[in-house]
Amino acid sequence: MNFKNLVMWGIIVLLTVGLYNMFKNPQGSMGVKNNIIFSEFLKEVDDGRVVQVEIQGKNINGVFSNGKTFTTYAPEDPNLIKKLSDKGVSISASPIEEKMPSLLGILLSWFPMLLLIAVWIFFMRQMQGGKGGAMGFGRSKAKMMNELKGKVTFNDVAGVEEAKEEVEEVVEFLKDPRKFSRLGGKIPRGCLLVGPPGTGKTLLARAIAGEAGVPFFTISGSDFVEMFVGVGASRVRDMFEQGKKHSPCIIFIDEIDAVGRSRGAGLGGGNDEREQTLNQLLVEMDGFDTNEGVIIIAATNRPDVLDPALLRPGRFDRQVVVSNPDILGREKILKVHAKKISMAADVNLRTVARGTPGFSGADLANLVNEAALLAARKNKRIVTNQEFEEAKDKVMMGAERRSMVMSEEEKKLTAYHEAGHAIVTINEKAAYPIHKATIIPRGRALGMVMQLPERDEVSQTREQLHAQMAIAMGGRVAEEIIFGEDKVTTGAASDIEQATKRARAMVMRAGLSKELGPVAYGENEEEVFLGRSVARQQNMSEETAKKVDSEIRKIVDKGYERARKLLNEKIEDLHKLAKALLIYETLTGSEIEDLINKNIYPKNKEDLKVEEDDQGSALGSIGLKPKIVH
Repeated sequence: MNFKNLVMWGIIVLLTVGLYNMFKNPQGSMGVKNNIIFSEFLKEVDDGRVVQVEIQGKNINGVFSNGKTFTTYAPEDPNLIKKLSDKGVSISASPIEEKMPSLLGILLSWFPMLLLIAVWIFFMRQMQGGKGGAMGFGRSKAKMMNELKGKVTFNDVAGVEEAKEEVEEVVEFLKDPRKFSRLGGKIPRGCLLVGPPGTGKTLLARAIAGEAGVPFFTISGSDFVEMFVGVGASRVRDMFEQGKKHSPCIIFIDEIDAVGRSRGAGLGGGNDEREQTLNQLLVEMDGFDTNEGVIIIAATNRPDVLDPALLRPGRFDRQVVVSNPDILGREKILKVHAKKISMAADVNLRTVARGTPGFSGADLANLVNEAALLAARKNKRIVTNQEFEEAKDKVMMGAERRSMVMSEEEKKLTAYHEAGHAIVTINEKAAYPIHKATIIPRGRALGMVMQLPERDEVSQTREQLHAQMAIAMGGRVAEEIIFGEDKVTTGAASDIEQATKRARAMVMRAGLSKELGPVAYGENEEEVFLGRSVARQQNMSEETAKKVDSEIRKIVDKGYERARKLLNEKIEDLHKLAKALLIYETLTGSEIEDLINKNIYPKNKEDLKVEEDDQGSALGSIGLKPKIVH
């Protein structure tokens, strides 16, 4: 019962009470009666001014000779009737009326009982009202999707063609089951979408909802678990009951890892409530009770923590990997998002796709949005290539912080640091090409050198890894050569951290250490659950641990010496590039190549210290996965 209904019922009750009182005392509205004392009444009778009285028990109502009415209360007086008769007063008598209780009095007396009845009715209605009721804790929170507004189809999903084909088959099965059942094929019971964040798993599920033409329920994994015991399992049961009523249908569970984590993990046996929910889900998906026509589609970016029983055939029969798109996929995704903005003719989406390796669908959507916002900030009507380049730099390297106050000494040191990275990069054959070098503070870094591969790469060679070690050390080595050991700063902290992590991975995972060989060490270091990690076995002896530390140190030192040798040989190039960075602040890869190899300085660039309107070079970039050294 809502507020409007309560107000209406209140008004009705008040009107009823008012009407009752009005009809009960109709004469009350005609005038107010004059109450007089008994002695005054006797005096008026003696004077002959009373013409009519009505005796009702001990209450006397009468009329004076002037027409006014009066009331009084008479004690036991046996001579009263005689006295009135002698004076010629018209006398009428009536029995005492039994006083009826008023409607308001009845309501007040019955109020506690009426309140109890109202509360009982309210709870009964709520219990019958479905999932949102007061007693509906165990009701499913699955919502039926209505994609009439903002409908998403497979045409809106790009860059994940293989995954799309897999789920298209499910939709086709729902539309025409005979096509598959003729050959003895069964409808898949469950479909698990696996992939990194932002790759379009939920969007793919929405596209299934738009294409299927069957009821589509959606629920989050966290909606099952509540503070009450047994609620999750009850909600799973109710969800499948809803599904059976609307069969054939699709149920989409987003972030299934919230309830699908491995059982028995963690100290104390884990969360019993969550495990009960998982057990019920396992039984409903493939147990004694068949759920024909109910297809479960789930999405997660943590497949490693899911219970093995959930992943077996018969439950999730199909696991679809939705990975980060390649260059062709990125181009298609950019085209989908570019339809929503006014884009200039000079924008080449293929070039943008080549310059954004490793980007997910969400990253690319953010890139297009940032370009549109930058164009709007400049009061432009269309988004040009310049905005796309600036947006790409902003997303990859962070926003520029030109307002940051730096002394000339700090600028010089930063310039030599970044020049050291760049010179080593140019002279390492296995290194990725330089995309851009800048000494403008971006994000949390004072400057950076960004590299982009020329093509999509799945794996890296030992030569490439050693080259990256030398590049990471290039900044520290340049500071040491130019300013001396005592002037070395903390600016290389992130470089050292990255180099150490990379060296550790080379030794312990990739088996790229000649002394330790192709053996994996430290398998349990990245266990998800506390219970397992506490009780883990030691995978290597103390002697082996010392060897590992020694090998990591060797690889880092090798990179350090490699960078030192290169920079001592190319000291003139180092000075030249550092001075150019101090003047121009930002240089592209091609500009650095021309400066070092051909001694050609950038054209159409003014000194940024004088003219701050120039936002740096924004030449077209090539390549792929960005490698940033600070």
